[in-house]
Amino acid sequence: MAVLAALVIVGLAGFVLPDPADSVASALIGAGAAVAIGYGVRRHRPSRPWPWWVLCAAICLSALGDAAYAVVAGAHRPDAFFPSVADVLYLAMYPVLIAGLLGLTGPRARVRRRTVPLDTMILVSGLGLLIWIFLVTPHLADQSMSPAQRLLSVVYPVGDVLILAAVARLVVVHRFRPAVTLMAAGTAGLLLTDLVYALSPLRGHGPVGHLIDLGWLLFYVGWAAAALHPSMAALTQPPPVAPRRLSPARQAILLGGAALLPSALLAIEAVNGRVLHTPVLTAFAAVTTILIAARLHGVIAEHRRHLAHAEVLRATATELVGATDVPDVRDCLAAAIGQLAPNRPAAFHMIMNEDGGGTPFPADFGATIIEAGALTPAAAAAVAPYPHVLVCPVRLGRHHGGDAAHRATLLVGADAGLLQTLQSPVATLAAQSALALERVALTRRLVQHDSEQYFRALVHNATDVILIVEPGDLRIRYASPSAAGVFGPGELRGACLAELTAPEGRRRVRDQLANAPAGPVGGIADWAVIGDDGQRMELEAICRDLRDEPAVGGVVVTLRDVTGQRRMQRELTYQAYHDSLTELTNRAAFRQKLTEAADRAHQTGTLAGVLFIDLDDFKLVNDTLGHDSGDRLLRLVARRIVGAIRPYDTAARLGGDEFAVLIEHAPQPQAVFDVADRVVAALAKPFELDGRLVSGRASVGVSFTNDGHTAEDLLRQADVALYAAKAEGKGGWRSHDPALDTQTVERIQLRAELEQAVARGEFFLEYQPIVRLADQAAVGFEALLRWNHPRLGRVMPGRFIEIAEDTGTIVPIGNWALGEAIRAAARWPQPPTGEEPYVSVNVSARQFRTSGFAARVLDTLREAGLPTRRLLLEITETLLLGDEEQVWQDLTDLRQAGVRVAIDDFGTGYSALNYLRHTPLDVLKLDRVFTSNITTSQHQSDLVAGILTLADKVNLDAVAEGIEQPAELAHLQDAGCSYGQGYLFARPMSDDQTRDWITAARRRVATPPRVTVPPPGDPARA
Repeated sequence: MAVLAALVIVGLAGFVLPDPADSVASALIGAGAAVAIGYGVRRHRPSRPWPWWVLCAAICLSALGDAAYAVVAGAHRPDAFFPSVADVLYLAMYPVLIAGLLGLTGPRARVRRRTVPLDTMILVSGLGLLIWIFLVTPHLADQSMSPAQRLLSVVYPVGDVLILAAVARLVVVHRFRPAVTLMAAGTAGLLLTDLVYALSPLRGHGPVGHLIDLGWLLFYVGWAAAALHPSMAALTQPPPVAPRRLSPARQAILLGGAALLPSALLAIEAVNGRVLHTPVLTAFAAVTTILIAARLHGVIAEHRRHLAHAEVLRATATELVGATDVPDVRDCLAAAIGQLAPNRPAAFHMIMNEDGGGTPFPADFGATIIEAGALTPAAAAAVAPYPHVLVCPVRLGRHHGGDAAHRATLLVGADAGLLQTLQSPVATLAAQSALALERVALTRRLVQHDSEQYFRALVHNATDVILIVEPGDLRIRYASPSAAGVFGPGELRGACLAELTAPEGRRRVRDQLANAPAGPVGGIADWAVIGDDGQRMELEAICRDLRDEPAVGGVVVTLRDVTGQRRMQRELTYQAYHDSLTELTNRAAFRQKLTEAADRAHQTGTLAGVLFIDLDDFKLVNDTLGHDSGDRLLRLVARRIVGAIRPYDTAARLGGDEFAVLIEHAPQPQAVFDVADRVVAALAKPFELDGRLVSGRASVGVSFTNDGHTAEDLLRQADVALYAAKAEGKGGWRSHDPALDTQTVERIQLRAELEQAVARGEFFLEYQPIVRLADQAAVGFEALLRWNHPRLGRVMPGRFIEIAEDTGTIVPIGNWALGEAIRAAARWPQPPTGEEPYVSVNVSARQFRTSGFAARVLDTLREAGLPTRRLLLEITETLLLGDEEQVWQDLTDLRQAGVRVAIDDFGTGYSALNYLRHTPLDVLKLDRVFTSNITTSQHQSDLVAGILTLADKVNLDAVAEGIEQPAELAHLQDAGCSYGQGYLFARPMSDDQTRDWITAARRRVATPPRVTVPPPGDPARA
């Protein structure tokens, strides 16, 4: 390659020199190219070298033509000797060059002799028509040229077309290997240069320009480089795969373009007004039509061949299903190969790798055509005398051989053309045979497994006790050695078998022995035996009467120790009907007992009742103290329930923190109510867990069999009553009332509608001022959630908050309310006093415990532009009961950022007084229950005063809620309360009204408004 590059450089330098130096340089490069081709043949040694020697001869003829032309051009004008000796050499190059190209495509062309040649001829036909019209006809009509010159001007383009067709055939067969690419590039230079000369005024002879002559230089260099490249040897080797087929799009372009070309040219001439080539166009159109028809005939024939192959493959797949061993698979495949090539000889062989005749090819080798010499001697002998072999490994699944390696190889010997036709069908047969071989191997393993199971069963039975007993007195005549493990080491012969069993079952043993059936199938029963160590052993006894068998003559008893199995069965039965945590009856067993009790009650006219029990604050225990503490609480609750009911009543755990009690034979409903009172009272007492008092308070729903006919009705009615009891304040019981069903339906409907309310934008906020009691100036506003229900209208929180807590929708609702309140507060105007009011937002414990709550709050404040000091988060005492590190960390982070935190409804739930000393809090809010009767109850007044004193001691601001009367305001001021809110100051307002209220604050402070307090029944008081 380096020498060739140096020669090219010299040639380029020669082209710069004046004539005839450029022709001499061209001749020298041509000679160098011929030498390079010869060197490439000797170095790479192709299997069939003669096509390359022919190409070398063609290059030599071209180089001689260049040399002759240089001599003539040096002595005379270039067009004076046209034609000349150089033209003879040039013309001789064409057939030699085409013969060499056909030699390179010969072995492959025979494979597709109906496709590649026809495609090539169609291409030649189209190009020939163009050449005839645009090159040949103008030359033939040129009267300034002699007949010989006109003839040569026609022959050169025709030769170029034939060379182009041969190269195209080479590309189709060999694809773009490096050597093919270099030859195609050189041919392109030759054709381009010839085309330019053909269109020149000299009609194919004489100098046109040195730059154009570089195309001939490219021709020499490209063909020489192709011969020097190692891929040149592959062009004469047997084909490893079938030649590339034209895609449907390319076929449509080729066939359609060729068919429409004459018509297009005829239309162009008609538009120009002169139709000069009608006979030529007609002849070329006829030839093209015939070629296309032949091509389509070949496509149809190939399609029919594919259909025949598909039918053979389908029939073979059916036959392989019935193959029972490897020879059957071989026979099916051999028959299929014979049907795929019915009229052409072929040899088939399948090698199983475990037979020691495997091929050296990996599992992913694919269906490939190779030379027979690449096989092992044994494999090559199996497909003799064919030199070419189609090799296709059979890949089995990983579960078959432990890895992905193939376990068999299919070999098909035939001529190369037939092998390429069989490549795809044989690959399909390999896949089908893989399934068949796997099925054969699996069948073998199953048979082997069944045999092993049979012998394993025999060995296992040998450990059983086998006895032969006399039919009359049941004396033991024979005992197997394994009997010592059951009855002890003593002598068993002559002993009565029934006396060796447990006393309570001896009658059953005697009956079974006396009634033992004859034949191979015996009667089965369980016996009990007391061993020497005093342990009770349970045995499965099979008795068969074989007195008619001469070798036996008695009753054969087979005993098997099933003590562990029976114990496990009893445990599983117990677990199937009892709750593993509380050891109470579980849901399935309770429903069965409830169904039976309901049936008895309806049949006998008695009364039975059901208590549905649900712990009111169990989720709080789980969230704050952990699930282990929750499980212990459930066990303690179960014990108290059992202690509160009658001995013959049934207590059950239905799941989670739900319990139920079945009360049968109740003389009247009051007896059931008494049990409900005892259960509620028993669970009202706190439970002690790890030194803490934990509430186990529960609500109970009651239903009776005179209202419900099925277990489902009774449980549903009790559940409805339970929800009613919770709605009335929890910690009590409620009997079912038909009117409650309507409430339950409404609750279920609200639950479903609540999940879509946020997405539909049905919630809105109202704001109630929080004022400083000294001057009644607004220091903040509490955001109050409202639901604009499309059917019910304005819905207050008390109607849907509990449902939202139960379903978890409180989290998205709370997040929306928090963001909306922050954005609204950022829009509020600054009051005349200059003290910007804060916004107070309620946050549920479930919402606060969500991951990233503190970061979300701070991000929302930052996006809205609201200072952190203007946000007050109201939390409940229940959030502070647990030792959740994340909760305390979030509280600390929020307060450090400037967000204030308040305890809402202080004193109405759990008392968190011990947390007030170290909890990061700012505000304590007194619930309305404390302020509503502060003017009428001295005890309540003292309690409020104590709470306010406690708040002052721990540096907490106190806010009294629900102030509606001036007397309440006076009492709170006397008790030291600094802040308050209620209808005495303002009703809840919309965002717009709130902004107006802030703007008018100066006038409102100067002249306090007269507020009309709504009556107690007004929903707005919520």
